[in-house]
Amino acid sequence: MQNGHGSAVLDEMLEPVSRCFGLETARALSSLRVGERAQARVEELAEKCNEGQLTPDERAEYEAYVQASTLIGILQAKARRVLTQAKSS
Repeated sequence: MQNGHGSAVLDEMLEPVSRCFGLETARALSSLRVGERAQARVEELAEKCNEGQLTPDERAEYEAYVQASTLIGILQAKARRVLTQAKSS
């Protein structure tokens, strides 16, 4: 799973991407939500993980969801920053 250091590296790597955000893109990213099916699967895997019952394939799937969530979260934070800066301009 992504650790704090990995998230910081990802944040740094995505900084140039965030400079490409227009207001429309920033609004779309900031309101992006995971679909119901994916959310249900993440919750199922999280419960199994907490109980120590993940298979190796499920662990890989869960880690992929966590990594994707980290990526989306960082992009959303950058998008919100763009929107905040636009309001104050």
